[in-house]
Amino acid sequence: MDSFSKIAENKILEAIRDGVFDHLEGFGQPIDHSDYFNAPEDLRLAYHILKNAGIPPEEVQMMNSIYQITKKLKNDLTRDERERLEREKVMVQTRLMMLKESKKNW
Repeated sequence: MDSFSKIAENKILEAIRDGVFDHLEGFGQPIDHSDYFNAPEDLRLAYHILKNAGIPPEEVQMMNSIYQITKKLKNDLTRDERERLEREKVMVQTRLMMLKESKKNW
């Protein structure tokens, strides 16, 4: 064991002895790994990093876009605006279906 490892080990043991880790959030609770293991193996790390950063997965972003477009379509719009939004909605829905299908085939 090199000197850095010894120092780190001593600091950890000291913190344990002083009770530093006794009152951490979630202490004693089981860890929910379901999201982690439901993700494709090669994407797990990326999804984990995005989740910790508060960035939703692409599917969630697309569903939110569809919802926002649907809300806009309920407003009074010109024919051109309505057609543009409907095309945009179909494009996002299609991309979402393709993304779901590609993940299903993993």
